[in-house]
Amino acid sequence: MSHASPQAAVDLGDLLAPGREVEAHLQALLERRPLPQNLRQAALYALLGPGKRMRPVLLIRCCEAMGGRLEQALPAAAAIEMIHCFSLVHDDLPAMDDDDLRRGRPTLHRHTNEAMAILTGDLLNTFAFEVLAESYGTTAPDRVGPLVRELSVATCEMIAGQVMDTLPDFGPETPPLERLQRIHRSKTGALIRAACRMGVICAGGLEDEARRAQLEGLSDYGQTIGLMFQVVDDLLDVTSTADAMGKAVGKDQDRGKLTYPGLLGVERSRRQVAELRGRAHESLGRFGTEADPLRRLADYLAVRER
Repeated sequence: MSHASPQAAVDLGDLLAPGREVEAHLQALLERRPLPQNLRQAALYALLGPGKRMRPVLLIRCCEAMGGRLEQALPAAAAIEMIHCFSLVHDDLPAMDDDDLRRGRPTLHRHTNEAMAILTGDLLNTFAFEVLAESYGTTAPDRVGPLVRELSVATCEMIAGQVMDTLPDFGPETPPLERLQRIHRSKTGALIRAACRMGVICAGGLEDEARRAQLEGLSDYGQTIGLMFQVVDDLLDVTSTADAMGKAVGKDQDRGKLTYPGLLGVERSRRQVAELRGRAHESLGRFGTEADPLRRLADYLAVRER
């Protein structure tokens, strides 16, 4: 895996620009939703901290690759970011990963308190589905059910992955590498894959057989980069610093958690990233230049440094 900075290796340009649209939409959704002011402020803190907005950007770019527009994907992109941020808020709690730092700032339970962090996570988990129902219920009612299903299934898988990671219940016959792959297919990969599939649903037209084949290609892409994202994350946990990452590093190793570098070593893990990067490009074979942003995203995720 290249040691060059992602900005040097991949010209990001406006690649992540839809993230700014998502942030503005998230703020607008929270501002107009009747809520206690302290809960609103906590939710805004959780949602609008510094971040790549990778899942909503993937969702939007997949919608665009299928001929859709940002406006069609924006509510779904906001919803998936709510689910992602809910998971971060709850993962950081003392009963879970017990982290003090997230995205370079105090975690929500440190910024407020544990009760507010729990309730804010509950709010974001629920509000995501309200946004899908309200936003598409009148403009594209045929898409509400598929979008809700994709996001709810992925959310359940993500939670199952967190259980497998923190409260494992594997049988002794399950090899360590298989355990690790199952954890990350669920914990990290499920929501990334759902982002890609939800983007396709937002674009519509899935009654066409060729477009259904493209959906499968984007599903494979999402699954591949989801695994790649986690391998890179594991590498950064042992090779980066807290200042660069904006969160604590080295904690997985200290806790004896399964990681790719721990099982395969750093160099084999880097080779795995390179292989997954190639597979992500291959999965976009049914697309032309309209999928170039997705190709560039795969390149960026392979060499990111935070």
